[in-house]
Amino acid sequence: MFQKGDYVICGNNGICCVQDVTTLNISGVDKTREYYLLKPVFQSTSTVYVPIDAAEKSIRKAASRKEADELIQSIPDIPLIPLADEKTLERTYKEYMHEGSCVAWIKLIKTIYLRKEKRILKGCKVTAVDSRYFKLAEDFLYGELSVALDISRDEVRNYIAKSIDEHFSTV
Repeated sequence: MFQKGDYVICGNNGICCVQDVTTLNISGVDKTREYYLLKPVFQSTSTVYVPIDAAEKSIRKAASRKEADELIQSIPDIPLIPLADEKTLERTYKEYMHEGSCVAWIKLIKTIYLRKEKRILKGCKVTAVDSRYFKLAEDFLYGELSVALDISRDEVRNYIAKSIDEHFSTV
């Protein structure tokens, strides 16, 4: 069970802070059913209610600082997504986004980045699907890492690059 003040990842809402455990006083809703009241960190006007008895399927604990640093060190070893063809591309991207894990988001970012580079070298434009899912994966990954590392989302990319550079300079 999550506690007030815990950070969690909640579906399409990204990183959220548990504000409270409460019941809902809404007609037609079971008044005894408990809910997590979540505040998305980067969408301050939103509030999310997740039933505690269904939370296991829809929310997970956010990464700790140690887990974030270990994840960043493992980025070079995280494989790309095997892409079958252009027709199933968006469905594949959606599956990885829906997985809701940092590793899945990194796989997406790496795969799409390399696809974009190849397309640019061939003189082709970057596809709208690639651009959309690249940004989504970055937003979710950088949001979680920014909270874990206690830095702004804007600083995460440089933190990752610096950490990987330092790792390879000591190897």
